[in-house]
Amino acid sequence: MQALDLLHISLADQALYGFADGQLVLRLAVSTALNGPGEQSGSGCTPRGLHQVRARIGEGLPAGAVLRGRRWTGEVWTPELHEAFPGRDWILTRILWLSGCEVGRNRLGAVDTFRRYIYLHGTPDSEPMGLPRSHGCVRLRNADLLELYPRVPPHCRVRIEEAPCPAWAAADLT
Repeated sequence: MQALDLLHISLADQALYGFADGQLVLRLAVSTALNGPGEQSGSGCTPRGLHQVRARIGEGLPAGAVLRGRRWTGEVWTPELHEAFPGRDWILTRILWLSGCEVGRNRLGAVDTFRRYIYLHGTPDSEPMGLPRSHGCVRLRNADLLELYPRVPPHCRVRIEEAPCPAWAAADLT
């Protein structure tokens, strides 16, 4: 499995595009913030700009592992567990924790992506993909995250933009 060197997340497409050596090799549906794009702490928005994967959490956990405070609770998500905790923002399976790279835009102060706990993480399969519904993070299907996670090295670049993925890149996936 080829390691990725860039993840491009398009808020317009609600998709993650994975690149290796400048070639598009992966496209996955995501769900970003219901509140839209934005960098301000407490906004519930998905931060834009260039980021990096600062931490990888959950290696070896089962699909659907419930994570709270970046630690496994020992639970695995089920519809019954979901029903017992209505309204919980489920963080499942793995976490790729982002850190902003652009001082004043998504790094330091009131716009710091890392301090905002912005992740790429799994979500219940009952949640729709392709629609903005998160609290700021980038949600993925658990199966997709399990495919993505081993291909994303620490410090992998992650660009989050409002615009659709360029047509040249989107057409490149075979």
